[in-house]
Amino acid sequence: MQRSRLTASRRDFLKAAGLVATSAGLVPAWMADLTYGEEKPASSARRKLGAIGVGGQGTYVMMTAAQYGDVVAVADVDKNHLNRAKDQLATRQKEIDVELLGDYRKLLERQDISCVTIGAPDHWHTKMVIDSMKAGKDVYCEKPLTLTVAEGQQILKVMKETGKVLQVGTQQRSDLGLFIRAVATVRSGQLGKIKKVTVQLPQSTAEGGPFAGKPVPENLDWNSWLGQAPEVDYCPERCHFSFRWWYEYSGGILTDWGAHHIDICQWALGQERSGPLTVDGSKTKLPGIENGYNTPKHPSLFLTYPGDIEVEVTTGNEGLLFEGSEGRMFVNRGRITGKPIEEQDKDQGLKDKTMALVQEIYGKDRKPVSHMEDFFRAVEDRKAPISDAETQHRTVSICHIGNASIRLQRKLTWDPVAERFVGDDEANTHLSRPQRSPFQTEA
Repeated sequence: MQRSRLTASRRDFLKAAGLVATSAGLVPAWMADLTYGEEKPASSARRKLGAIGVGGQGTYVMMTAAQYGDVVAVADVDKNHLNRAKDQLATRQKEIDVELLGDYRKLLERQDISCVTIGAPDHWHTKMVIDSMKAGKDVYCEKPLTLTVAEGQQILKVMKETGKVLQVGTQQRSDLGLFIRAVATVRSGQLGKIKKVTVQLPQSTAEGGPFAGKPVPENLDWNSWLGQAPEVDYCPERCHFSFRWWYEYSGGILTDWGAHHIDICQWALGQERSGPLTVDGSKTKLPGIENGYNTPKHPSLFLTYPGDIEVEVTTGNEGLLFEGSEGRMFVNRGRITGKPIEEQDKDQGLKDKTMALVQEIYGKDRKPVSHMEDFFRAVEDRKAPISDAETQHRTVSICHIGNASIRLQRKLTWDPVAERFVGDDEANTHLSRPQRSPFQTEA
């Protein structure tokens, strides 16, 4: 397959990902050489794809992947999701028969499927990723990649053993005009020595309870939805979108959006394959409601990185604020502002310097493409995608150790090399979790 056939619409990508920078004129003209192409893959080059977990974001992922291949099988434990997915696929691939499955393992048995997308709830990601790679499939998995630090280590082990490609759905990594420009601005020293980064997450809706148990809907296989998580009575507040407000299935707003913004913070600081030295979430208030949402609505974390850099993670004006000895810069999905940004637009030397570093960070030999296309490009050339497994494991690990500090209500010391807490056996029990039989992950 020729790379020119893989190029998706930049406008479609930005619109789908909520990054509408082009229509607002936020990508400067001097970055025009790094724009995205408009071609779609030819039908003769299309692969057979499978989609696992197609509720909410999983549907978006499936439909985006359907630009580059034919989705021939869909798996979900909710029959309503399956039927909706089939109807939506019919609008794009009218003459393709789609197999609907309640058990994703049946999808993985199909030898004609080479790639899968995973949009299931977070607590299922690791097992599905590992099972898919072991079945010989390349994988696009929604963020956050894992539920625990140990799960990320398992994924890296199996990926190395199988040689499979894994792209994580942190689309901000493919935005050159905003987020990669921000990373380049920090790394080039235009802000001077970085003193502090404030990572502001959107405010969550994680508030409520206790919730009463209710009869399981006929369309839902509740036992399979729970999977490795503890067996509990069904209630709609545990399921589908609101699963992210329960520690049993996710990590709250800290993993839901931290997987995006903490990733950009680590990338800009050059710590994308490492991590902080301390984490303190002791100022965060936990809900404390039995059988209610148990992740905090307003997490508050204080991290220290090498070089005496302080990172604060909070909620509020969603985005990242970098503060250095020579200036400040703010970036989110709608804008990038600050004196260094203004100077780039005026100074040709800074333009050239920033452009060169943006291309270096993205990849010197890589033509800018959409996030999903980057996955299929990696499938073709077997090179690491822009949102690779190791950096995403490291990013979500920060969220996990942050949640450990919040739940223990104390400051913790972290060893990013050993990936363990220093001198705290109780904290280290939070690096993994019990797994209910027969749903255990086999790495």
